[in-house]
Amino acid sequence: MPLDLSNTLVVGISATALFDMSESDLIFKETFESDPDTAIQKYREFMLEHEDEPLKPGTGYPLIKALLGLNRYQQDNGPLVEVVVMSQNSPDTGLRVLNTIRHDKLNITRSAFTAGETVADYLDAFDVDLFLTTNVKDAQQVIDSKNCAAAILKAPPTDAPNIPEGQVRIAFDGDAVLFSDESELVYKTEGMAAFHAQEDAKQNIPMAEGPYASLLHKLSRLQDRLPIRVEYSPIRIALVTARNSPSEMRVIKTLRHWGVYVDEAFFLGGVEKTKVLKAFRPHIFFDDQDVHLDAAANLVPSGKVPYLSDSALSEKASKWSHDKTPTQGEYR
Repeated sequence: MPLDLSNTLVVGISATALFDMSESDLIFKETFESDPDTAIQKYREFMLEHEDEPLKPGTGYPLIKALLGLNRYQQDNGPLVEVVVMSQNSPDTGLRVLNTIRHDKLNITRSAFTAGETVADYLDAFDVDLFLTTNVKDAQQVIDSKNCAAAILKAPPTDAPNIPEGQVRIAFDGDAVLFSDESELVYKTEGMAAFHAQEDAKQNIPMAEGPYASLLHKLSRLQDRLPIRVEYSPIRIALVTARNSPSEMRVIKTLRHWGVYVDEAFFLGGVEKTKVLKAFRPHIFFDDQDVHLDAAANLVPSGKVPYLSDSALSEKASKWSHDKTPTQGEYR
């Protein structure tokens, strides 16, 4: 019988999102600029030479470790969380990644190594619910496919607060992340007054689902599987949004309509998000705008949620949010 993962949260993560591979990445990039024909060979030699040296944690490491810790509550109906390393390394150069997983005693048993080809084509084969990467093109392909949630992880925070042990803490932005971009488009094109008027008038009409709604639903099912009341669950979810009154009512009623439980909600009305995030201390924060992420990423692990390629927000993102989307490639 094949493994049934319908009630299991499956996270796919690239090697560069899980571990700090900046040193090998730099070697590949510098060699590629001066001598493209030897870049892969130089990279391979470096990885083989250092394959017994454990890699340091990357941006996604704290989240993955915390999520895997939930399996201590596992009962007979399968794991609560599965993690798949999905890497553009070849199997040969990927040995250092596998050795580090064993060294760190991470219970990760599945992996995919594609030797430079995109890993995005294989997410459905692994039943992935959330894909974390540093590769912009892969993340965009996944978002456009609408198969699962995806994020481009920022560099690890330089001044992260201690995260409470025994919990998984996730913070989400609202519009264009949990919810569709329809309301945000009203704000961008018609202004704040029109946005508030619409959201207040439609407060009893649930918003359409955004790219991370399916992940929120999966987290809700995960909470249901835990032998703990949801109010005391080790999975703690926060909504951190620039919305404020009178647009907050529609958010709460939409979440109620979806049947999902959010522990904390912060309606900031344009106030900077970093202080709230520092107090909440998430393992990861998901947002669609670099204007919020650039500051937050210094304090908490953060991931950018790309817009759909055909979204009007995507076409005008640079004008509206001074977008600084990273262009980091990823041979790994």
